[in-house]
Parts: sequence; C-alpha cells; structure tokens
Amino acid sequence: MTRNSREALDIMLGFIISFIFVLVAILILRQDWAHITGDAPLPSTVPPARLITKDELSLYSGEEDSKGLYLAILGQVFDVEKGLKHYGPGGGYHFFAGKDASLAFVTGDFTDTGLTDDVSSLSPAQVMVLYDWLTFYHKDYTPVGRLVGRFYSESGEPTEALLQVEGALEEGQRLKDQAQAEKQHLPACNSEWSAARGGRVWCATKSGGVQRDWAGVPRKLFSPGSGRSRCVCVQNSSTVENPNIQEYEGCPPHAESCPVRE
Repeated sequence: MTRNSREALDIMLGFIISFIFVLVAILILRQDWAHITGDAPLPSTVPPARLITKDELSLYSGEEDSKGLYLAILGQVFDVEKGLKHYGPGGGYHFFAGKDASLAFVTGDFTDTGLTDDVSSLSPAQVMVLYDWLTFYHKDYTPVGRLVGRFYSESGEPTEALLQVEGALEEGQRLKDQAQAEKQHLPACNSEWSAARGGRVWCATKSGGVQRDWAGVPRKLFSPGSGRSRCVCVQNSSTVENPNIQEYEGCPPHAESCPVRE
C-alpha cells in the first residue's frame, strides 16, 4: 500500500468514527429531551391500583395515632394531608376524612345519614356536579388507590353502581349540551321593572348572554307540566312550531319589546 493510499484510508476512518460519535450524541440528546418535554414513551406496564378496604380507609382520619389523612369520592381515594387545616381535626371538612361520603358533596347534608357513598338519588345534573368535585381532587391532591365496596370490586374493577353513575354523567352532559343549543336558538330576553312603569321584556342582538346578528321578538316559553314560563327571543315567529311558545297578551306579534303584566 502506498503512502497516499494509507493517508486516504486514515482520513476515511476518521470521517466514519466522527460520524458515529455525532450519531450517538444526537440519540442521547433526543432521549434526554423527550424526558424533559414529557414525550418519552410510557412504560409498557402500569402498576396496579392500590385497593383499600373501608376499615383501612377509616384508619386515615387524621385523628391522633391515625395513619394519615385520606378521603374518597366515587370510590377513588386521595391523600389530602396537605389540606390538613381543612380535613384534619377541627377543620371545616373533617367529616369527609377516612370515608367515602360522595353524596354529601352535592347535597350538603353532613349528618351521619347524609355522609354516605350511595348516590343513586342524584339527578344527572347533580352527578355532573359530583364529577366536578372529583376533577378538583385529581387536580389538587394525590390519588392513592380505589376503595373496595360500592364502586370497585375486590379485584379493582368498576361495579354496576359505578357504571350507572357514569351513565348518569353521560345523560347530564347530553342535557347540558341540549340546553346550550337551546340557549343559542332561543336566547333569554332582556328585562326590566320599575314601580312607575311596571315590567318590560325586549329582544336585541345581545340578550341572555348570547351575541348574534338578529334581535328576534319576545315570546313566553312554558316548561311542560309546571305552568311556569320564561321570556325567550324567537328569530322568526312565523316558523315556530313549538306548542310551549306563546305570544305576550296585548303585544303586537312583531314587536321587539313587550310590557309584562303581573
């Protein structure tokens, strides 16, 4: 091998070694960046949820000689130690400690009867409120396990009771979406009352918190079965086919403002 050939080979090997070092450095940096940004792949196995019995949960009441400070909502157990002033002895919410008192989060009944996990009496809308509380605890406190009992079986699987609550949540969300759609379609009227002039309702391009490109005309919208009504703005009264919508007495059909008589 000539001297020129040996030099060319050395140069080529140098390039190859440098390329390998650069490639390894890039891979290491990408891996570190993924951990920093949270884009690192999740582990292939997730540790099983800790299962806690009611008797064990009662030992986390925050009282003297207790094992800590836990509470449960819908069978999910949270460590609320950092909220000791609220959930510890003497705190305003101490009655929640060491138990699942899901019902009371909605009803505000903090008696022994009210501090229960039986939420079968709640309406879909109330179940949505309960899930708002659950979201709060996930955001502000650390989940530590599942409570074996009404909502989770001894193997940690959801029970029929929990599935029913989740069904009520879906129904509550459907009703909420329906109400939002109705609010856009039939926004509430503006209203005022004075001792001198009495009451008045009127429609404008903004009423009921809804900004739009039409004003509409005031109409009474009755709640089926209740006999009560509220004022809504109807965009085109000639196309309304809702038997629960009626005109205001003594008000011209196309008027944007109507007097209200008691």
